[in-house]
Amino acid sequence: MCGIVGYIGKRNSQEILLEGLKKLEYRGYDSAGVAVYTADGLQIKKAKGRIANLESKLDETPLSGNVGIGHTRWATHGKPSDVNSHPHTDNSLKFSVVHNGIIENYITLKEELIEKGHVFVSETDTEVISHLIASLYEGDILKAVQKAVKQMTGAFALGVLTEYEPDRLVAVRQASPLIIGIGEGENFIGSDIPAILEYTRNVFILNDGEMALLTKDSVELMTLEGNFISREMFHVDWDIVTAEKAGFDHFMLKEIYDQPKAYRDTMGSRISPDGRSVVLKEISMTPEQLRSINRVHIVACGTAYHAGMVGKYVIEKLARIPVETDVASEYRYRSPIITKDTLVIVVSQSGETADTLAALREAKRCGAHVLAITNVVGSSVAREANDIITTWAGPEIAVASTKAYTSQLIAFYLLGLYMAQELGTQTAEEVAAVIAAMKELPGQVEEILKQSDALKGVAGEMAKHDNLFFIGRGLDYAVALEGSLKLKEISYIHSEAYAAGELKHGTLALIVEDIPVIALATQHELLEKTVSNIKEVKARGANVLGIALEGELELQKSVDSTFVIPKTLDLLTPALSVVPLQLISYYASLARGNDVDKPRNLAKSVTVE
Repeated sequence: MCGIVGYIGKRNSQEILLEGLKKLEYRGYDSAGVAVYTADGLQIKKAKGRIANLESKLDETPLSGNVGIGHTRWATHGKPSDVNSHPHTDNSLKFSVVHNGIIENYITLKEELIEKGHVFVSETDTEVISHLIASLYEGDILKAVQKAVKQMTGAFALGVLTEYEPDRLVAVRQASPLIIGIGEGENFIGSDIPAILEYTRNVFILNDGEMALLTKDSVELMTLEGNFISREMFHVDWDIVTAEKAGFDHFMLKEIYDQPKAYRDTMGSRISPDGRSVVLKEISMTPEQLRSINRVHIVACGTAYHAGMVGKYVIEKLARIPVETDVASEYRYRSPIITKDTLVIVVSQSGETADTLAALREAKRCGAHVLAITNVVGSSVAREANDIITTWAGPEIAVASTKAYTSQLIAFYLLGLYMAQELGTQTAEEVAAVIAAMKELPGQVEEILKQSDALKGVAGEMAKHDNLFFIGRGLDYAVALEGSLKLKEISYIHSEAYAAGELKHGTLALIVEDIPVIALATQHELLEKTVSNIKEVKARGANVLGIALEGELELQKSVDSTFVIPKTLDLLTPALSVVPLQLISYYASLARGNDVDKPRNLAKSVTVE
């Protein structure tokens, strides 16, 4: 996720901005930049690539001034480049903005500003903000920002400067983190505590819908409407490593808790303002080309493959097109039947997975249209695919994927709904109903996370065993596979996932007294059959944890313990049911004394065959 740093005081801001950005490198980025108010006015330097590239530019022509903002960018709108890097400015070059998040209605705002004569130079949504603030400025930067944010929808954290008022720095938080650092004769803003920890340990943490006006000697907190807020200062007593994890013990746990935001960001501007349709401007296929598709191949590895298994269910149910899922390392070697009427969907968190890239190239060689789902703009997969749906999860540091996987699920839901709209396989009302339920998912994940303590004891008991089983039917089976992989990856417990209906075909021989079984039972049409399968393992002595929807009492009678997730549509349950499985894996790994973020023998991105 992008990083923000801001400074106003008596020291050279360039040095503070650079050091702050370096402290945020752990978050991942593809470009960096700073804006400093100098004797010659507002000056901006930015560069694609590492912060070292920006430093080289600043070594040649330093920026001397006591006020500035800086940014590390993780590309969402527009490829990584100098031009698309932050800070962004307006045509007058008098206003500068850094921004984390996504402006969902940026296209509408951009069109309105172009009609007024504004000229844009980047592909980003952020540049719209600087132009919008400039168009609303009437001598008070605070009021101009307040007017601008009223017109913006989406998630954003902002740092704003104007040459007209060099003694003021404005900060805004709306669904994207931002903190204010308090010093003596100087103040700071940052998207995360490590950015400013070298300079101060006293901070205000902004809540959603709040903003701050900073001078070198004062900080005023207020709502976006301008109502002043009084808040107790927070003293940070963490070390740098802990601060990078936002206070969490491990990156994996932080990334599990990042998921509500990742859901919101990935949906973002892809849902129409009225909430009744999906807007996928990334898809270049015409309705006629979509109608010509007679089969879909989903190709991926590991966790991404499990997301593809959910994607198969989603596309077949919503768009009524047959879908095959393939492990990328096997795809080329089975001589798949690929024609120009085949849509091949490749899924990769990093966009650099070697086997997935090879599958993509084979599909293109055979004339298929290739759509990529990836988390990295500008990656090899993103560059070589015909179309790309970016999952805006932000960087994942932990080797075991969590928020990247669930963001891939959101991408598949969006794609399935989009295809259904274009093909007319679902009514407008049916599409709107799924979208309405999707918009509830972030809040529902937050409700699950509040219950995380309930899973610690369960995971601790499971950690005492060397073998464990997951069972489920339909979409529950697809999630069971991911839950099992997650447990194996970081706890090193041998676990297997089975389609529950297959138990009698051999697997029951492995069920012994007191062996743990995690049974997913969230699919209403299959619930009765799943309960029957649970009774089969219970009769042989298994200790069963059921994952069930809220209010499902019948299942609770058949298991030893239950973890309840909020009600949603059957189709959407994977986006919820996987979260307790991630937490169980995490706590089981802790109980066994493992390195959660760096499990043995594994790498984050597999770039060799």
